[in-house]
Amino acid sequence: MPGPALTDADGSWRVAADIGGTFTDVIALGPEGRVVPVKVLSTPPDFGSGVLGGTRAALSAADALPHQVTAMLHATTVATNAILEMRGARTALVTTRGFRDVLELGRLRRPLLYDLSWQRPTPLVPRRHRYEINQRITADGHLDPPADSAELARVAGEIRVAGIEAVAVCLINSYVCPEEERRVAAELRDLLPGAYVTASVDITPQMQEYERTSTAVVNSYVGPQVHDYVTALGEGLREAGVSAPLMIMQSSGGLLDAPSVVGRPVQIIESGPAAGVIAVRKLSQLMGLDSVVAFDMGGTTAKASLIEHGEPFVAGDYEVGGGMNITRGMGKGAGYALRVPSIDIAEVGAGGGSVISTDVAGSLRVGPESAGSRPGPACYGNGGTSPTLTDANVALGYLSSQALAGGRVAIKPDLARQAIAPVAQDLGVDIPAAARGAYEVAVSSMTKAVKAVTSERGRDPRDAVMVAFGGAGPLYGAAIARELGIDTVIVPVHTGLFSSLGLLVADTERQAVVPHRADLDALDLLGAEFDRMAKEVTEALREAAPSAPAEVQRIFDMRYRGQRFELSVTVPDGTLDSGLMASVRQRFHTEHHRTYGRAGTDELVEIVNLRVRGRVRNPVGVERLLSLPPSAPGAETTRECRFDRTEPTPVIPRAALSPEPRQGPLVIEDMDSTTLVPPAATAHRDRFNNIVISWTTVPEATS
Repeated sequence: MPGPALTDADGSWRVAADIGGTFTDVIALGPEGRVVPVKVLSTPPDFGSGVLGGTRAALSAADALPHQVTAMLHATTVATNAILEMRGARTALVTTRGFRDVLELGRLRRPLLYDLSWQRPTPLVPRRHRYEINQRITADGHLDPPADSAELARVAGEIRVAGIEAVAVCLINSYVCPEEERRVAAELRDLLPGAYVTASVDITPQMQEYERTSTAVVNSYVGPQVHDYVTALGEGLREAGVSAPLMIMQSSGGLLDAPSVVGRPVQIIESGPAAGVIAVRKLSQLMGLDSVVAFDMGGTTAKASLIEHGEPFVAGDYEVGGGMNITRGMGKGAGYALRVPSIDIAEVGAGGGSVISTDVAGSLRVGPESAGSRPGPACYGNGGTSPTLTDANVALGYLSSQALAGGRVAIKPDLARQAIAPVAQDLGVDIPAAARGAYEVAVSSMTKAVKAVTSERGRDPRDAVMVAFGGAGPLYGAAIARELGIDTVIVPVHTGLFSSLGLLVADTERQAVVPHRADLDALDLLGAEFDRMAKEVTEALREAAPSAPAEVQRIFDMRYRGQRFELSVTVPDGTLDSGLMASVRQRFHTEHHRTYGRAGTDELVEIVNLRVRGRVRNPVGVERLLSLPPSAPGAETTRECRFDRTEPTPVIPRAALSPEPRQGPLVIEDMDSTTLVPPAATAHRDRFNNIVISWTTVPEATS
């Protein structure tokens, strides 16, 4: 849990660790606002070793003892990696007779309509491991017939013989009769000791059997691995002397205790990206920014999210494992559907470790393949030979030719140029021109992620400020902003570890959701259901944070009758009466028009789900983490950097940047990242120690 507010005398420390594809980032926050950042290489496949090593390094640098840690906060990619690498548990599905093929049928969507070579992702449960049982829950919740225990025993025997490790149970219409599905799951747990069993209604008690089935399957598929990882990490921390409870970031942007994560691992699929968005949310609230694009680029992927009026968009469903992850629109169908709350994050396979290549037509390509942390980019000297964006940035002069990550990673520029040489030869250009071409291709790819959360949502990116973070984000933020017509880019302190910083300031959250089948005007029923859900959520939060008050937010998932998609609308505080409901309807009409360009009438509006989000505020404010690292400003040097042409470029540390705007080109180096200020832009340091990049002239946004 977030823990009590720190005092100058209690000597307590909060430690946050975020695992990335290339680096594991750790930040320790201690008394008097002391911040100790550490960046170490990730350690696949045993990512927990990197967390433990980074934690020890941070505590050593802070001269702190393990028992002084009062909160251990974590964002992890272990669930995501299990899906992307197809190495989750051997999983079975138990479902109603006739619904065995729901995973293949899906929603019959093609994200690339005219790509004849596109293939649907392989189902996580092969057909031979999908078992039908002769039971039925009718649309009104009656059992016709109920599941038979003898049949369940037979199915369990077949599952046992098949060597299954995890089971997902999803019965048709179980959202109206959850007790039947829970009974089936309980009997299977008794019959299959040691197996990880998921009941779909315990994860997503909503209509639409495909999304519910897919979510339950993903939960079981990653469940054993997440269980083993969280258990091993907890034991490793205790052996190291850290007894603080382990809290993990959810996809929806709140912290969750480790035991709850083990039961519902599907809630942490977007754990790392969500932590970064929460850091930007807190910063935007502090600075009073109305519209902010959070742009996060690390070693493997680039992510974008939109924050309006201090709150990110939270979607009720999304997909994972489909190249570019998105939460809505006709681009769906490429990944595995998940119906759990998640911050609306668009993700593309472009990061510092993305591999540069040419295709059969001789065109330049960047990603989605990544060199990761082992062996990593060629310039790391760890045996990697594939050219990557990091190698290109070294060849362009943007990155130091000596070391990265505070000297932890030595750079060998000769190896970078050697790796890029074959690409340059294929293109018929010199090495700097090939490297600059890769940079521009990456910029073009990453603008798609920003458009997915702005213009595709009915928002004009030119109305927003961009906050660029991550190890590679500040190298590309200004260029992407220029493409989209965004005139200001903010690069915060500790930008390369900003997701870890987000963990330190994140709130503790719980959510509840129930489907709604009654009339929109059944106000007594709606109010009573909201009250029940609010009590459930606040009681769960009281267990996690006994001494802190909980805030409760009510939400309707709404749509026009006959639609497939719904929009989430916040319900104002107060009694649910006709006046308040009229306000809610108008909010829905406004958001629908903004998103889709049209709106209907009140008679067509219906409620699909009721949601309650409970939050316990974190006592640590983001302003405590925005001081400059304690180091001397350092002398200004010069490097040759390639833009439209090669020109000498000043290189300075962040502390040397003044409040007065300085004309680019300029390279600003931090321990954890490097910021590139192009020739046509200026940069200054504001009162929060942010680097603020502004364009002298900003073109119209690209279409």
